[in-house]
Amino acid sequence: MVTSMISTLPVRGWRLAGLMLLAGAVAALSLPPVHALFLLPLGLMVLFRVSEDARSWKQAAWCGFLFGMGFHTTGLYWLTNAILTRVHEFWWVVPFAAPGVSLIIAPLVCIPAVLCRLVPAGWRRVLLFAGSWTLADMSRVLIFSGFPWNPLGSDLELPGCIGDALIQPASILGVDGLTLTLVLASLAIFQGRRAVVAVAAIAVLWSGFGIWRMEKARPLAVINPRVVLVQGNVEESEIINRSQSIENFRRYLRLTREGADRAFAQGDDRPVVVVWPESGFPGILDEDELARQMIGQASSGAPALIGSDRRSGRDWFNSLEAVAPDGRIKAIYDKSRLVPFGEYQPWIIPFNVLPGVLTPGPGLKTWDLPGIGRVGPMVCYEIIFSGSVVAHGQRPDWLVTISNDAWYGNSAGPRQHLATGRMRAVEEGLPVVFANNTGISAIYDATGHETARLGWGRADVVVSNVPPPLSPTVFARYGRAIPIGLSVLCVLLSLLFRPGKSKERMVLVAKG
Repeated sequence: MVTSMISTLPVRGWRLAGLMLLAGAVAALSLPPVHALFLLPLGLMVLFRVSEDARSWKQAAWCGFLFGMGFHTTGLYWLTNAILTRVHEFWWVVPFAAPGVSLIIAPLVCIPAVLCRLVPAGWRRVLLFAGSWTLADMSRVLIFSGFPWNPLGSDLELPGCIGDALIQPASILGVDGLTLTLVLASLAIFQGRRAVVAVAAIAVLWSGFGIWRMEKARPLAVINPRVVLVQGNVEESEIINRSQSIENFRRYLRLTREGADRAFAQGDDRPVVVVWPESGFPGILDEDELARQMIGQASSGAPALIGSDRRSGRDWFNSLEAVAPDGRIKAIYDKSRLVPFGEYQPWIIPFNVLPGVLTPGPGLKTWDLPGIGRVGPMVCYEIIFSGSVVAHGQRPDWLVTISNDAWYGNSAGPRQHLATGRMRAVEEGLPVVFANNTGISAIYDATGHETARLGWGRADVVVSNVPPPLSPTVFARYGRAIPIGLSVLCVLLSLLFRPGKSKERMVLVAKG
């Protein structure tokens, strides 16, 4: 019934454009934090039916592009908030922030919209659409420094225990494998009653696996530290103009002192580590010995992981620095994946937009430091890259990512960012500590279950033990090769499998 209704919808001119933009926007409501999962099949089916009924491949591509614009502009609407923090300089960019980014990644939706027309209607077309959608979506890591934000697999990250169970297959498939599964299921339910029954059965098995994995997970005998997660809640305008740098530094010191006292008051031998977010220190930490000593005193003898700018010659870095209790810097990690248009200017822009650009660091690291243990440091944006959060051959016992989402306000942006940390925990089988300046800060265990949280807009501190890791997951061993292989398999099955010829062979064999 639904598919027949879609087939009668207007397919020309501005009505077609409006329909596809709306379908994309509706599908985007399935993303965090709305999680309206029931809308995803409706949005995808509109794209699927209109593409296969299009008069030409060009019209199908146009439909895919418009769907992508609606989807990504809705999902990334919060990018406008980042411009508003410097609206006096970049007022002219405000209308183009979210649509501009969408304009770059929306053409990828043209690929499944066009390719699905290569095979007859039915299961072959569904397989080709789902496989090509997933492969195209995964290719977003190749655009500039990569922008794999809001994959459809994140739709399953519902709050609480239900979401915990639904995302456990990511330990095998990764978030992109979840994307493939969701697209297949969303289109399959329109393929008849048997398909609906099959999808329902798979959903039961899927949820059952998630519940089983969480109950049977056996953490390794590793004692990770107790973390003092400091969230200063400093407004982005204050960070930019440095008007209250001293006061903000004092606020972080006060919260650190309170948190360290609570951590050590628990009276066991577990080591304690303090974590400040990105831009937590309002200056250049490795050039300010007095500030480091003050941090060491506030930490009551605990080491600290501090977000700070750093310079080396003419190069500037966005860094995470490990500071010993005596103020010495024990390790430095420089952010290696920079935010396009935020931290560096892609070559596609022929004129200067940014007042300055950062230099990328050499790549991922694993630190093994006294009182901290084996930890994989990351800064902000880097946590969104599935399969690329652990240094090769240097598996840590926990991951820490520091961020400053004050840019994006109390919007979907910080919540979508936090969801990526939860997903990485499941994929890698590693606990994730997520420290954010204005929130949301959280700690996830190795199954993605939330063990601690500080909400948006709070100046506070949370003290919690970092959960132990699990053994390397299937995804941790093989990475994105798994969803790539499954997606390619879907494409090959759709192109090579011909039911008609198979039936003819069966008849010939029977006659023989």
